[in-house]
Amino acid sequence: MTRDANLPKSNLANVNLSDDDFAGANLAGANLSRGKLKKTNLHGANLTAADLRHNDLTDADLGGAGLSGAQLDDALLTGASLAGADLHDAHLHAADLRGADLADANLAGADLSGTNLADANPEHAGSLAGANFRGSQGLSADQRDACADKWAVVDETRE
Repeated sequence: MTRDANLPKSNLANVNLSDDDFAGANLAGANLSRGKLKKTNLHGANLTAADLRHNDLTDADLGGAGLSGAQLDDALLTGASLAGADLHDAHLHAADLRGADLADANLAGADLSGTNLADANPEHAGSLAGANFRGSQGLSADQRDACADKWAVVDETRE
Protein backbone atom coordinates (compact mmCIF):
# COMPACT_ATOMS: atom_id res chain seq x y z
CA MET A 1 0.00 0.00 0.00
CA THR A 2 1.18 3.46 -0.86
CA ARG A 3 -1.74 5.37 0.64
CA ASP A 4 -0.69 8.84 1.84
CA ALA A 5 2.80 8.35 0.31
CA ASN A 6 5.00 11.45 0.19
CA LEU A 7 6.69 11.36 -3.23
CA PRO A 8 6.85 14.93 -4.58
CA LYS A 9 8.96 15.42 -7.72
CA SER A 10 9.65 11.67 -7.92
CA ASN A 11 10.60 10.12 -11.26
CA LEU A 12 8.10 7.32 -11.82
CA ALA A 13 8.08 7.49 -15.63
CA ASN A 14 7.24 4.25 -17.47
CA VAL A 15 6.22 2.54 -14.21
CA ASN A 16 3.17 0.27 -13.91
CA LEU A 17 1.30 1.24 -10.73
CA SER A 18 -2.06 -0.20 -11.80
CA ASP A 19 -4.50 -1.31 -9.10
CA ASP A 20 -2.42 0.41 -6.39
CA ASP A 21 -3.69 2.71 -3.65
CA PHE A 22 -2.27 6.24 -3.72
CA ALA A 23 -5.25 7.88 -1.99
CA GLY A 24 -4.13 11.10 -0.33
CA ALA A 25 -0.58 10.73 -1.66
CA ASN A 26 1.63 13.75 -2.37
CA LEU A 27 2.85 13.35 -5.95
CA ALA A 28 3.13 17.07 -6.71
CA GLY A 29 5.51 17.67 -9.60
CA ALA A 30 6.14 13.93 -10.04
CA ASN A 31 7.00 12.49 -13.44
CA LEU A 32 4.48 9.70 -14.08
CA SER A 33 4.59 9.99 -17.88
CA ARG A 34 4.07 6.95 -20.09
CA GLY A 35 3.12 4.88 -17.05
CA LYS A 36 0.13 2.79 -16.16
CA LEU A 37 -2.25 3.75 -13.39
CA LYS A 38 -5.23 1.65 -14.49
CA LYS A 39 -7.83 1.28 -11.72
CA THR A 40 -5.47 3.06 -9.31
CA ASN A 41 -6.97 4.86 -6.31
CA LEU A 42 -5.67 8.42 -6.41
CA HIS A 43 -8.64 9.88 -4.54
CA GLY A 44 -7.63 13.14 -2.90
CA ALA A 45 -4.02 12.83 -4.07
CA ASN A 46 -1.90 15.94 -4.70
CA LEU A 47 -0.83 15.75 -8.35
CA THR A 48 -0.31 19.48 -8.80
CA ALA A 49 1.97 20.11 -11.81
CA ALA A 50 2.57 16.36 -12.19
CA ASP A 51 3.54 14.96 -15.60
CA LEU A 52 0.98 12.33 -16.56
CA ARG A 53 1.37 12.61 -20.33
CA HIS A 54 0.67 9.43 -22.29
CA ASN A 55 -0.41 7.69 -19.07
CA ASP A 56 -3.08 4.97 -18.95
CA LEU A 57 -5.49 6.02 -16.19
CA THR A 58 -8.40 3.85 -17.35
CA ASP A 59 -11.00 3.52 -14.57
CA ALA A 60 -8.72 5.34 -12.09
CA ASP A 61 -10.26 7.16 -9.11
CA LEU A 62 -9.04 10.75 -9.20
CA GLY A 63 -12.03 12.10 -7.29
CA GLY A 64 -11.12 15.17 -5.26
CA ALA A 65 -7.52 15.03 -6.48
CA GLY A 66 -5.45 18.20 -6.93
CA LEU A 67 -4.38 18.27 -10.57
CA SER A 68 -3.93 22.00 -11.14
CA GLY A 69 -1.35 22.63 -13.82
CA ALA A 70 -0.90 18.89 -14.39
CA GLN A 71 0.20 17.64 -17.81
CA LEU A 72 -2.31 15.03 -19.03
CA ASP A 73 -1.82 15.43 -22.77
CA ASP A 74 -2.63 12.22 -24.67
CA ALA A 75 -3.60 10.48 -21.42
CA LEU A 76 -6.14 7.65 -21.45
CA LEU A 77 -8.78 8.54 -18.86
CA THR A 78 -11.58 6.29 -20.10
CA GLY A 79 -14.10 5.68 -17.32
CA ALA A 80 -11.99 7.61 -14.81
CA SER A 81 -13.63 9.41 -11.90
CA LEU A 82 -12.56 13.04 -11.77
CA ALA A 83 -15.55 14.12 -9.70
CA GLY A 84 -14.64 17.10 -7.55
CA ALA A 85 -11.05 17.14 -8.84
CA ASP A 86 -9.19 20.44 -9.23
CA LEU A 87 -7.98 20.52 -12.84
CA HIS A 88 -7.68 24.27 -13.24
CA ASP A 89 -5.03 25.19 -15.80
CA ALA A 90 -4.39 21.47 -16.48
CA HIS A 91 -3.29 20.35 -19.94
CA LEU A 92 -5.46 17.57 -21.36
CA HIS A 93 -4.85 18.07 -25.09
CA ALA A 94 -5.92 14.99 -27.07
CA ALA A 95 -6.75 13.06 -23.88
CA ASP A 96 -9.34 10.29 -24.07
CA LEU A 97 -12.04 11.10 -21.51
CA ARG A 98 -14.75 8.76 -22.84
CA GLY A 99 -17.13 7.97 -20.01
CA ALA A 100 -15.17 10.03 -17.46
CA ASP A 101 -17.06 11.54 -14.52
CA LEU A 102 -16.33 15.27 -14.38
CA ALA A 103 -19.13 16.24 -11.97
CA ASP A 104 -18.15 19.20 -9.77
CA ALA A 105 -14.59 19.23 -11.18
CA ASN A 106 -12.81 22.57 -11.52
CA LEU A 107 -11.80 22.82 -15.19
CA ALA A 108 -11.27 26.59 -15.24
CA GLY A 109 -8.56 27.46 -17.75
CA ALA A 110 -7.94 23.81 -18.63
CA ASP A 111 -6.89 22.86 -22.16
CA LEU A 112 -9.23 20.11 -23.35
CA SER A 113 -8.62 20.76 -27.04
CA GLY A 114 -8.82 17.68 -29.20
CA THR A 115 -10.17 15.49 -26.41
CA ASN A 116 -12.69 12.68 -26.83
CA LEU A 117 -15.55 13.40 -24.42
CA ALA A 118 -18.09 10.81 -25.60
CA ASP A 119 -20.29 9.71 -22.68
CA ALA A 120 -18.49 12.14 -20.34
CA ASN A 121 -20.30 14.91 -18.45
CA PRO A 122 -18.25 18.13 -18.66
CA GLU A 123 -21.41 20.20 -18.46
CA HIS A 124 -21.70 19.08 -14.81
CA ALA A 125 -18.26 20.45 -13.90
CA GLY A 126 -18.22 23.00 -11.13
CA SER A 127 -16.22 25.55 -13.12
CA LEU A 128 -15.48 25.76 -16.84
CA ALA A 129 -14.47 29.42 -17.12
CA GLY A 130 -11.90 29.69 -19.89
CA ALA A 131 -11.70 25.93 -20.48
CA ASN A 132 -10.74 25.22 -24.10
CA PHE A 133 -12.84 22.55 -25.83
CA ARG A 134 -11.79 23.47 -29.39
CA GLY A 135 -11.58 20.42 -31.63
CA SER A 136 -13.03 18.09 -29.00
CA GLN A 137 -15.27 15.22 -30.02
CA GLY A 138 -18.26 13.50 -28.48
CA LEU A 139 -20.19 16.46 -27.07
CA SER A 140 -23.85 16.87 -28.01
CA ALA A 141 -25.19 20.27 -29.00
CA ASP A 142 -26.87 20.53 -25.58
CA GLN A 143 -23.61 19.74 -23.81
CA ARG A 144 -21.72 22.32 -25.89
CA ASP A 145 -24.35 24.93 -25.07
CA ALA A 146 -24.24 24.08 -21.35
CA CYS A 147 -20.44 24.35 -21.36
CA ALA A 148 -20.58 27.67 -23.21
CA ASP A 149 -23.05 28.93 -20.61
CA LYS A 150 -20.31 28.27 -18.01
CA TRP A 151 -17.85 30.37 -20.07
CA ALA A 152 -16.00 27.49 -21.75
CA VAL A 153 -14.60 28.03 -25.24
CA VAL A 154 -16.53 25.61 -27.46
CA ASP A 155 -16.81 27.46 -30.77
CA GLU A 156 -14.96 24.82 -32.78
CA THR A 157 -16.22 21.79 -30.90
CA ARG A 158 -17.87 19.09 -32.95
CA GLU A 159 -19.90 15.96 -32.19
